Amino acid sequence: MVKHSVVIAGHRTSVSLEDAFWRALKEIAAQEGVSLAALVARVDAGRGEANLSSALRVFVLERALERLVSDNSGHSRAVR
Repeated sequence: MVKHSVVIAGHRTSVSLEDAFWRALKEIAAQEGVSLAALVARVDAGRGEANLSSALRVFVLERALERLVSDNSGHSRAVR
């Protein structure tokens, strides 16, 4: 687990995630041309009742699944 501090809506908070998730989030942020903090804030804004660490993991998983589906768009296999 790796703990990072981020500022969300003017408040500093710490988030603990496995290093693989931090690497994926940094890659997504770079692809979108935003800072890691901005990406985390965006996920936070849409997370509902889930805790932030869980919401970030789900966000990374959903992105990975979207990428898998788009990479395999010629196949008839559905991802559930």
